[in-house]
Order: sequence, then structure tokens, then C-alpha cells
Amino acid sequence: MALFEVPGWSVPTAPVSKLAQSTSKKRKRPAAQDADKMQSVEVNLDKLMQKLGSVGKNQEDKQGPKKKKKNRGKATEGLDTKVEHATSDKGKEKVSSFLSGSIKGSAAEQSAKGGSGLRKKTKQKKSLKPDGGKSEQRPPNVSLTVDEVSGLTSLQKGMKESLDGARFRWINELLYKSDSSEAVRMMKEDPAVFHDYHSGFRHQVQSWPSNPVSHYISQLSSYPQNTIIADLGCGDATLARGLSLKKLKVVSFDLISDGAYIVEADICSHVPLPGSEPSPSQMSEGEAQVVDVVVCALSLMGTNWPVCIREAWRVLKPGGELKIAEVASRFTDMDEFVSLINSVGFKIKAKDDHNSHFTLFEFKKVARTSRTDKEWSKVMSNGSILKPCEYKRR
Repeated sequence: MALFEVPGWSVPTAPVSKLAQSTSKKRKRPAAQDADKMQSVEVNLDKLMQKLGSVGKNQEDKQGPKKKKKNRGKATEGLDTKVEHATSDKGKEKVSSFLSGSIKGSAAEQSAKGGSGLRKKTKQKKSLKPDGGKSEQRPPNVSLTVDEVSGLTSLQKGMKESLDGARFRWINELLYKSDSSEAVRMMKEDPAVFHDYHSGFRHQVQSWPSNPVSHYISQLSSYPQNTIIADLGCGDATLARGLSLKKLKVVSFDLISDGAYIVEADICSHVPLPGSEPSPSQMSEGEAQVVDVVVCALSLMGTNWPVCIREAWRVLKPGGELKIAEVASRFTDMDEFVSLINSVGFKIKAKDDHNSHFTLFEFKKVARTSRTDKEWSKVMSNGSILKPCEYKRR
């Protein structure tokens, strides 16, 4: 019975019985099985109660007075049995400790259901090696052979060699088919070209039965200690390094200086050493020269390479030696090549073509007369006697 009655109005009895019965029973702590089923999120009980209350109120406002009672019962019926024990201070401590202990790693559980991005990050973190994750992540069932020196796989090493070989051949073609001034411009813009070319060249000559530079190191080692040698187109100055122990004086020239052995110079334009041309209408070997031997080991490159021979004559002492080593396949006509060298002011002393890859020449400087620019232009235009050198693919 209601406490009082007003015509046209009625006050329903509050649903106290179920709540009272539920509070009278002792609540047990959730079992481990039930804990696994709970959603892994952090719960603030006070905020949860306030939120549920506000949600229930909003629903009642929308649904109207007829459904208020029914929804309120549903909202509180399930919640009462689960949360009432947590309303006390001890209950809050127990529930919060239980929840915080059972739901650690909730992000991992949510990612297992649908968070693929988080799952990938978690798995990647577990697979990291002790080096801080810098180790190569290899796919399963794939064995990779790693080169101990370079740290590259065999596949990567092969690809790198192919690319390096292609770059070497590209640079090689430019150097042989253009004027030396173009080579100077190219290497000024990108000094790495010089290093890349000579690195590729060293790789190529590894397959040769012998290296002409090694031949000259052995041959010149027997020369007197005061001998002055000019290495024109020295590359990485292997000759100077090899003869330094023999106390021979080697001056090395190439397009790029290394700051130690190599003097920067375009040998097909001008070699920065003393020496002169003959006086007009006089047979002479020039004067002021200091060089005893000039070596051109695989260095007659560019379309204007004959200028290098003229410069060699200018800087050599009277009777000085010119040693030339060239790839055998470059000669269109070997006799014409020898004739051109002789026309500059040399006399051939020896030729060695026993090697399958290169031919060795030895010339001696002789006296000659001066020439006009027109005469020199005709001699210097015969650079096509030597073809561009073509190296095999790696």
C-alpha cells in the first residue's frame, strides 16, 4: 500500500526487495576463469557509477515515462550484484587491485582482436636481437651467406660488383673517347669518378697474368738511387709506393691529387716539370730537364694522348728513357704507333709483345728540330692509332 493516495495519482513501490536480498548474500571474489573473460581496460569505479547513472537518466528522458521504470530496473539489476561489494573502501581496494592485476597488457589483447598495427609492433619488439634491433631481419627458412669482409650477402655483393663494373666501363669509355680537358672537368665536378675508375681498373687487372706496373717496379729497382722517374698517369701511385723502399725518386702525376704521392696535372696538356723545346732551326734535345725516366703504364688515354708523348720528350734529360705499356687490343697498327712516337723525338730500343694482355715499349730520347704549330697539329691528330680500351664485364 502506498503511504498516501491522491486521486488520479499513484506511487509505485520501490524495488528494494531484490536489492536487499542481493546485499544480504556474501559476495565471492571472481574466479580466475571469470577474470580472463573481463574486458582488459582500467576501471575507475566512481566514474563508472556516475557514467552509468547519467546514461540511465538520458535513456529515461528519451524513452518517456512508460519505460523509465523498466530500464532503471535492467540497468541496476545486473550492476547491483557486481558492483555493490565495491562501494566500501575495502571493496574498492580489492576490486581495483584485482582489475589492475588481471588486465595488464590490455593493449595486447585488444590488438589480438583487431589491432593489427599494434600486434606487429609487439612481435617486432620480441624478435629484436641484443644489438638493439640493428641485426638483419631474415625471413624464415632462408639461409644467407654473409661476406665477412664487406658485411654484404652473396647476392648483394654480386649486385654491387655488377653496378661497379658498369660504372667503371662508362667512365672508361668517356676517358678514352673525349679530350683530356673533358676528363678534367668531369673529375673536378665529381672527384669520386677518379676513385671509382681506378678501383674498377684494379679489379680488371687481377685476371691478367701480370701487371705492367709490377714489371716496372722490378725493372727499375736495379737503377741507381739518384734516378729521377716521372710516372705520367700514375693512377693510385703504385709505382712510387713500390720504389720508395729502393730510395728512388718518383714524381707521380694524374688528374686528382691524393695530397701525398700524386701531383695534380693533365698530362695531355702540360706536365709541371722543367724542360724546353729546341730553338728554332736547331737540332737539339732542349735544356733544363731533370727527369731520367718517363713511365706511361696504361695511361695514354683521351683523343689527345700524343701531347703526353711530346711532354715526355720535353721533360726528359738528353738520352732519357721512355717506357710505355699499353693494352695489346688497342693497337690498330703497331708500326704506325712506333712511327708516331719516333716522329716526336724518340728512337725505339725494345718491344715486348709476349704478354697476352699488354705490350711493352722502350724508347730513347734523341735530338730533333723545332716545329711549327701546323706541323705539330698534324702529328697530334693521329690519336686514332690507339683504340679505346674495352674491358670485359664482371
